[in-house]
Amino acid sequence: MTHQENYNLSTSMIEELAQNGLEVIPELVRVILNNVMQAERSQYLQAKAYERTEDRQGHANGYKPKTVRTRLGDITFAIPQVREGGFYPSALEKGMRSERALLIALAEMYVQGVSTRRVKAITEELMGVEISAMQVSQAAQQLDEVLQEWRERPLGEIQYLYADARYEKVRDAGQVRDAAVLVATGISPEGERQVLGVSVSLSEHETHWKAFLKSLKDRGMHGVKLVISDDHAGLGAARRAVFGSVPWQRCQFHLQQNAGAYVPRQSMRKEVAADIRAMFNAPDKMTAEQYLKVIIEKYARSATRLSAWMEENLAEGFTVFDFPLEHRRSIRITNNLERINRENHRRTRVVGVFPNEASCLRLISARLMEISEDWQIGKRYCAARSFDY
Repeated sequence: MTHQENYNLSTSMIEELAQNGLEVIPELVRVILNNVMQAERSQYLQAKAYERTEDRQGHANGYKPKTVRTRLGDITFAIPQVREGGFYPSALEKGMRSERALLIALAEMYVQGVSTRRVKAITEELMGVEISAMQVSQAAQQLDEVLQEWRERPLGEIQYLYADARYEKVRDAGQVRDAAVLVATGISPEGERQVLGVSVSLSEHETHWKAFLKSLKDRGMHGVKLVISDDHAGLGAARRAVFGSVPWQRCQFHLQQNAGAYVPRQSMRKEVAADIRAMFNAPDKMTAEQYLKVIIEKYARSATRLSAWMEENLAEGFTVFDFPLEHRRSIRITNNLERINRENHRRTRVVGVFPNEASCLRLISARLMEISEDWQIGKRYCAARSFDY
């Protein structure tokens, strides 16, 4: 056991950061995570160090050093101990989950003989000099058990359901193919965000979407009032098959982007975008519908294809007007999923081509699980209010 250190971010450390920049980041990570773990122990014990209270659930018992290999190098943390046992800080485990999934993905590539020199160098530096197939398999199995339990956890009432898809490169039978990564998030009646599920598959669009949406219902999700998404191939039919007459809000941001493909001249782009934004920012559906008629007529001669596309598609972004005013900003677009996709891409681009579907699912699940845990302590996404309207 070690004695307690001073884990506060000192003035000298801040000065060192200003002088040396990235070189001191590992030390900052050590200090910050040690602080978080120390606070987590206090919360677990329901008492601070040396505090006398009837609510105390146990006693602190020093610290135990633990060296963790990360992309920043080896970092030795001080793990808080409890005399009575049964405590281990989740902060350390949570922060390393997606890191482990990334390393396993790289190691799988190396073991299967499909890696480059760069991949070999990365895996050896981060995971040790020797990487055997058995080591990779054992590490993957341990992590998969945790991630599968999270993916299959029971769900409850969800008022707003967001769905999105992106693609990752995966090796399949000697070929590199695009695997669809489906992600769903939701907002509860209390206004809290949740990561609901993820699925990776090479199967057909509609088949994959239908199975994914059905799995959310099978896990207990109910009460959906609105589905928000872009116009993904196969999603429409799957959505109607699983959710029946539940309304659909097409992402307004993507609608505005999609319109660009039908603008005949570059000089018109800003004007078209401004017209679409003004329409979506209308105070109510009737005003938006009137504005839509105006801009359809406006571009009928100068941009015939654009005008026809507007008439066929833009009204799919009006469903939001049927919902509470204070919720509209949050449910008119799929922004929260876009941010998640960017976070996932930061991890997946390191791998490039995944050795299999399971490896892709593992890495993305690990990151989504971390995001989900962060959201549990975050602020409400929508103001809580009755949905009886």
